[in-house]
Amino acid sequence: MTRDGGSGTPGIDPQQLWLSPGQPRRGRRPGFSREAITAAAVALADAEGLEAVTMRRVAAQVGAGVMSLYSYASDKETLLELMVDHVSGELPTSGALTGDWRTDLKAIAHLQRDLMLRHPWLPTALSTRRSLGPNTLAFLEHALAALRPTGLDGAAKLEVFAQLTAFVAGHVTYELTQAAAAKSPDRAAAEARYLATVAAAGHHPELAEALVAPARPLTPEATFGRFLNRLLDGLGTD
Repeated sequence: MTRDGGSGTPGIDPQQLWLSPGQPRRGRRPGFSREAITAAAVALADAEGLEAVTMRRVAAQVGAGVMSLYSYASDKETLLELMVDHVSGELPTSGALTGDWRTDLKAIAHLQRDLMLRHPWLPTALSTRRSLGPNTLAFLEHALAALRPTGLDGAAKLEVFAQLTAFVAGHVTYELTQAAAAKSPDRAAAEARYLATVAAAGHHPELAEALVAPARPLTPEATFGRFLNRLLDGLGTD
């Protein structure tokens, strides 16, 4: 997945990264692979967050010296490229499309959301431009096929996919923040009291009206579905 159609992080040559993967320059072949290094980095990020992913920690996970990793990933940015494409391989791309682009884009967005919730570091990793590795390309191809019935040109289809991915990444970040806040009920109660006091003062009538409106379902799935519907309604006006 990528948020845009760019060529990736500045300084990284996507052709070298994906079509000419590095191999050890000399000496005996190590007992690990680029796949193993990437999987170890993903496991670290899943467990402890992106800040835990360092070349030293990853090397320790695969039982290697730090320097031996650099033939496979020259720096952390390169490693992040590998990680994003690695987890993108979890996205199914062979499912039949319905021909209804809204239905198919909803399915794609839910797949992206599920992936990001499994890997909470992914929205942050996607906040900078990433190159299109093989797994990312496969999912992009699937999304572009879903958009064929729209009649949009190629550039517009790429924009729609980028917008959808950015929406999902932003929403998952919001979900994770809300989930963390829910673990502190005292803070949530204090926030509610504050807003009620502000609304009662009469200086914010629109806010006061919004606060007394009937509540909508607040489950994460229901909220995501409502926001997604609004986004797709907007895309339909292009």
